[in-house]
Amino acid sequence: MKIYADPITINCRKVLAGLDLMQAPYELSHVDYFKGEQKGDAYLAINPNASIPAMVDGDLVLWESNAILQYAADKTGSETVYPRDAAQRADLNRWLFWESASWFPACYTYLVENCVKPLLGGAPDDNVLQANEVQFHKLAGILDTRLQGRDWVMGSRATIADIALAAPMHLHGWQKLPLNEHPNVRRWLMHNVESLPSWDKTWVGEGFTLERTLKKAA
Repeated sequence: MKIYADPITINCRKVLAGLDLMQAPYELSHVDYFKGEQKGDAYLAINPNASIPAMVDGDLVLWESNAILQYAADKTGSETVYPRDAAQRADLNRWLFWESASWFPACYTYLVENCVKPLLGGAPDDNVLQANEVQFHKLAGILDTRLQGRDWVMGSRATIADIALAAPMHLHGWQKLPLNEHPNVRRWLMHNVESLPSWDKTWVGEGFTLERTLKKAA
C-alpha cells in the first residue's frame, strides 16, 4: 500500500496511526498540505477531491481516511482492530460514519479558529466558536456516554474506531477543546489513546510540528 499523506493533518495522522496499530506495511509519499501539493495535477489524478490522504494498492485507488483503514484492516486480517462479527462491525462502522459526518466538523472548528488562523497571522472568531459550542457539547456528551465504564470505544481493546474518533482531537490543548464537562472522553483520550505506541509514533505538536524538543532542566 502506498499512502499519499502529510502526517500533520488530522485525517493523515488517523491513517498512519491506524496502520501502525494494525502493523500494516505501507510506503509513505509525502504531500505537503501547506504548500498545496494536494491541488497539483499529479495528485489530482489520484484524488480529484484535492484532499489527503489517499491510498494506491495495485489497481485500487482509495480516498477517505476511514475507508482506507477498513480496507487495510481487512487486507491484513486485523480482526482485533476491525472485527468481522456482523453486529460488532456494524457498531464500529457507525462510529466511523459519525466521526466523519459530525464529530470531525465539530472539532475542526476549534482547530481552524484557535490553531490555523493565529498561525497565519489572524485571530479566532469568537462568534464562530460560540456558535459551535452547543453542537460540540452535544456530540462530546454522546461519546462520553459511550465511554462510561469502557477503556475503549468497542470495549477492552483499541480499534480503528478509537483512532478515528481521537484524530480530530489530536491537538486538543492547542485547539482549546472544552473537554472538562466530558470526563470519560478526557480519560480515554489522555490516558488510553495517548499511551498507544502507534499514537505516540505519529505525534504532532503545536505549530503542526513533527519535531519534539526536549526541555532542559533549569
